[in-house]
Amino acid sequence: MMNSLTPGMFVLLFNSTLAQAQECEDLKRDMEALELFLQDQEDYEKYCSNLTWEQPAIETYKKDLRSHLPQTCQDKKQKEDI
Repeated sequence: MMNSLTPGMFVLLFNSTLAQAQECEDLKRDMEALELFLQDQEDYEKYCSNLTWEQPAIETYKKDLRSHLPQTCQDKKQKEDI
């Protein structure tokens, strides 16, 4: 039995590893987006439920990893966190 990789086997393994790495990065981004999404829900209820705000879809958070709370709400949260 040979222990060496053929060029075709190497390419297959390399491409498979790259695909898995990309899947891991995608999963990590999705998890960060979900964390921000849920934190915004919690912060909205805690700091500015009196404001009218429609939370963007999770896809928005996946594209732009940041809080999407209104600026006035973010300012109020920042003041109370100090």
